[in-house]
Amino acid sequence: MAKHVEYEKVSSDYLEHRQLKRGAAGWVLLAGLGVSYVISGDFAGWNFGLAQGGWGGLLIATILMATMYTCMVFGLAELASALPVAGAGYGFARRALGPLGGYATGIAILIEYAIAPAAISVFIGDYVKALGLLDATWPVYLACYIVFVGIHLYGVGEALRVMFVITGVAVVALVAFVVGMVPKFDSSKLFDIGDGSFLPMGVTGAWGAVVFAIWFFLAVEGVPLAAEEARDPKRDMPRGIIGAMVVLLVFAAAILLVAPGGAGSKVLEASGNPLPEAVRAAYGGDTFLAQLVNYVGLAGLVASFFSIIYAYSRQLFALSRAGYLPRWLSKTGKRKTPYLALIVPGTIGFVLATTMKTIDPVTGGARLINIAVFGAALSYVLMMVSHIVLRKTAPDLPRPYRTPGGVVTTSVALVLAVAAVIATFFVDEIAAAVTAGIVVIAVAYYWFYSRHHLVANAPEEEFAAIAKAEAELD
Repeated sequence: MAKHVEYEKVSSDYLEHRQLKRGAAGWVLLAGLGVSYVISGDFAGWNFGLAQGGWGGLLIATILMATMYTCMVFGLAELASALPVAGAGYGFARRALGPLGGYATGIAILIEYAIAPAAISVFIGDYVKALGLLDATWPVYLACYIVFVGIHLYGVGEALRVMFVITGVAVVALVAFVVGMVPKFDSSKLFDIGDGSFLPMGVTGAWGAVVFAIWFFLAVEGVPLAAEEARDPKRDMPRGIIGAMVVLLVFAAAILLVAPGGAGSKVLEASGNPLPEAVRAAYGGDTFLAQLVNYVGLAGLVASFFSIIYAYSRQLFALSRAGYLPRWLSKTGKRKTPYLALIVPGTIGFVLATTMKTIDPVTGGARLINIAVFGAALSYVLMMVSHIVLRKTAPDLPRPYRTPGGVVTTSVALVLAVAAVIATFFVDEIAAAVTAGIVVIAVAYYWFYSRHHLVANAPEEEFAAIAKAEAELD
């Protein structure tokens, strides 16, 4: 099937213990899943970009990243409808770029999804602390992982419905925040950082802000990971991921304008709970709206935390099932949930969140964001290359949905994704280097071990095998 790769044909019993629950999600739930992945980015994280580039720099960065994500989502909608497998990005790249390319893409996605919940748990701790409910943050992180991993262990249908409700509550909080902040808007407050200019840190500041502008959209690309649990993935995947992106674009524009415009960019540039702090600054103290946004804002953070746990478990499940990572990680229980793929990254995330917050209480969350963004941006580069390659090498592949603009659209996303990868080194060289090191170690594991023990009848590998056989016949 591929040079220098060895496959094993496993028994039916192997795959029987690695099955997900089919038909658990329609397109509305998938769109809700996409919004849920990302919505925490409206509540915290994006504001660190104000310190990097000022409001003007963050605005430029957000426009560029909105363009990148929109173009990428159109490309992923096509790939997900043509190759509906739980591996998603790994499955797409596996078909286009071979085993190593697929594995590298999967690892980059896994880094993103394993680290992002750790960052979000830090923000949840900051929101809880702001309410005066608990001074110590690590018990909050532990409670988040235990409760929400537990719900996922119970069943995917139940988990997705709970996630949908939590996301709905978070959306109400965002709408209330935007409406409440409009009367306090003053354009001069946008430019109260540095010398008061549009770009107080220059063009390089805008480039650095890219890392945090991504937080408005980070993880929406995870919708295709639900392919094997969707009712009709060929039809529902494009609807779900595009619908989610539309909602996220609206919220990103609204939050970026009214939060610093009502409170001042300087107030928010280093805040771990920027929306409640924005309300308090705009209204001169604690108000009902500040309390509402603070309490209900927790729902937004929880929604993303909860849903990205789903995403990392499915990516790890797919890589393990195919033999790229230890096979025991992909076992599913009686309720068809990959329990070890849920628990192992959750444990790592808790340790990371606690450690980073202890080492650096102020910017620990920001560093975790940088690590997650590096993994994400690297995966975007590889997935967009996969779309372009498949358009050229597999023109006859059935595509129930086709990307508007074709490879031109995904080429735009590719160029911007490369710029995002470079930007992570400008913002945090240590975080970028650590993440790159993880990728190198993972590739070494593939080269010296897992490429000799891949599973021939894993769905993602079968797609590639069929494609190769058809090419040889032609």
